[in-house]
Amino acid sequence: MLAGEPYLAWDEELLQARVRCRQTLKKLNDSIPNTPEWKEAQEALIPNRAGELYLEPPFRCDYGENIHVGENFYANFNCVILDVNTVEIGDNVLFAPNVQIYTAGHPLDVKGRVDEAVEFGLPIKIGHNVWLGGGVIVCPGVTIGDNAVIGAGSVVTKDIPANALAVGNPCKVIKEIDNGQESVR
Repeated sequence: MLAGEPYLAWDEELLQARVRCRQTLKKLNDSIPNTPEWKEAQEALIPNRAGELYLEPPFRCDYGENIHVGENFYANFNCVILDVNTVEIGDNVLFAPNVQIYTAGHPLDVKGRVDEAVEFGLPIKIGHNVWLGGGVIVCPGVTIGDNAVIGAGSVVTKDIPANALAVGNPCKVIKEIDNGQESVR
C-alpha cells in the first residue's frame, strides 16, 4: 500500500487498522479541544509529528500513522485525510474548514474497482507555511511547495510550486507571492 502498488481494500489486517483508527477518532471527535482527552486522542491518532498540532473536531482519517506533521499544524472543522499512503505536512500549515487530502485512488476499469476492490495510494507532500482555503481538495501524488496559498474550493490535481497563489478546478497558479512584501490581505 505504502509503495503505491495496488492492494485489496478489505484485507483483514488493513480493516482492523482502520477500525482501531475509528476508535481513536471517536474519542477525538467526542472530546472538547484543549482537554486532556482531546490531547491524548491527538497524540494516539498522529504519532508522527514534530510538535504541536490542533485538530478541530470533527476530523477523519484512515490510519493516522501515515500522516507526518511538522510544528504548528492547524486543521479546522471537517478535515478529511485519506492516508492510505504517506501525507507529509510541513511546519506552520493551516487548513481551513472542509479540507480534503486524498492519497487513495481506484482503478478505472470496473472489474478492478468493483469486483476485486482494488485500491492504490500515492503520497502527498505539503511544504512549510502553506495555507489551504476552505473546501480545498488535494488529489493523490500532489506536492505543494513552501509558502503556497491554495484558494477556497480549489481541486489540486498537479504539483504547485513554492510561493504561489493557486486557485480553481483544476487548480492553477495565478500569482507568485512576494514573501518579502508586507501585506494585510
